[in-house]
Amino acid sequence: MSTEVRSMASHQPTGLADAWAVSRPQRQAEAAHAQSLRPGRWLAVAVLATAGLMPAWAQKAVLPGVTETEIRIGNTAPYSGPGSAYSTIAKVEAAYFKMINETGGINGRKINFISYDDSLSPPKTVEQTRKLVESDDVLAVFNTIGTAANLAAQKYLNAKQVPQLLVGGGATHLVDPKKYPWTIGWQPTYYSEAVIYAKYILANHPNAKIAVIYQNDDFGKDYLTGLKEGLGDKARSMIAAEATYEPSDPTVDSQVLKLKASGADVLVNITTPKFASQVIKKVAEIGWKPTHFLINISVSVGAVMKPAGIENSQGILSTAYLMESTDARWKDHPDMKAWSAFMDKYLPGANKADSMNVYGYVTAQALVQILKQCGNDLSRANVIRQAASLNKVPFKLMLPGIVANTTATDFYPIQQLQMMRLKGEQWELFGPIISSGVGQ
Repeated sequence: MSTEVRSMASHQPTGLADAWAVSRPQRQAEAAHAQSLRPGRWLAVAVLATAGLMPAWAQKAVLPGVTETEIRIGNTAPYSGPGSAYSTIAKVEAAYFKMINETGGINGRKINFISYDDSLSPPKTVEQTRKLVESDDVLAVFNTIGTAANLAAQKYLNAKQVPQLLVGGGATHLVDPKKYPWTIGWQPTYYSEAVIYAKYILANHPNAKIAVIYQNDDFGKDYLTGLKEGLGDKARSMIAAEATYEPSDPTVDSQVLKLKASGADVLVNITTPKFASQVIKKVAEIGWKPTHFLINISVSVGAVMKPAGIENSQGILSTAYLMESTDARWKDHPDMKAWSAFMDKYLPGANKADSMNVYGYVTAQALVQILKQCGNDLSRANVIRQAASLNKVPFKLMLPGIVANTTATDFYPIQQLQMMRLKGEQWELFGPIISSGVGQ
């Protein structure tokens, strides 16, 4: 790495305007950095070149993560461990980029999507993220899954001025344009989603006794904060019991029993898919019949409701911003037809009832949109600038009326939700599109 690049890497922009201001010199520095291969790769280049198999990283680089023919994008996902259900997202994203490459790529360049297993373990996320940046020389890190995982990698990526794009976590403090100008959010914040549930409870169950189960980390606590602040002065009197769990716990049966014993008639279920399914099943087994709210990252009919028992899941309330693939109303919608054909071609045999297949499809669209907006300026600073310039984009499979929008001071692309209720094997949307707001 040249002295120029090192000196620039030590400069921490204080906001997006500052990041943009260094765009031109940074592009020059990035280009200088890209002129030489990293030590230890010459032998591999010589061997593979002789065989006629020149690797992508051996091609002449234009900028970090960019050659004349490819764009390297990094990702970590839990292919193993308790959060492995989320690996579906990265698999769909990889398939989507394959489709884009087969149709010409992005402005003539193919996407090289490099995804590593981090087991949803923050230390491993940091290790794999460093590998992506320092060994694979990626342009950006995209849609890492998990709030704790993203928080663990955030300081490193921002110090290196590597875009952390469309993060797969909704913690409010994860996205802060002034403090972390290289981190762009994606989904509605956990905090604001919980505020919507609180408002619904106050309007429809004003005398409720509320039980809450949540994951014992920033992800769960952000939801809990939103719920309590949404309830306002009534939070102390309405919340009858709280129970936490760790991602490594085998079950949450004991927590459900504790919550039922509180006498609560409303349950707010702040859990990831594996545990959400366990909660639903256990609630039914013990004959507890609370009004049940389930966070929107765990609403997959295929991955959560069916394992728990569809009959046990009836009437559960949640929110949505994406179309549900099992909802008959979207069956003949052109976007759903296109998605179904995509799944059949690129992921045959995959579970179409798993809503994470929709989530990954939409996030992949968003990255492609950002890269297309970059044109031929694929400097990292311009990637961030374009990610912060999404102009009310209605990506395919978003609910009608919901769009992605960002500005130089607003790094939350999606800020709208709609309430829904499970009936049969489908989620029924009801009520208006609600603007969830940003942060606290």
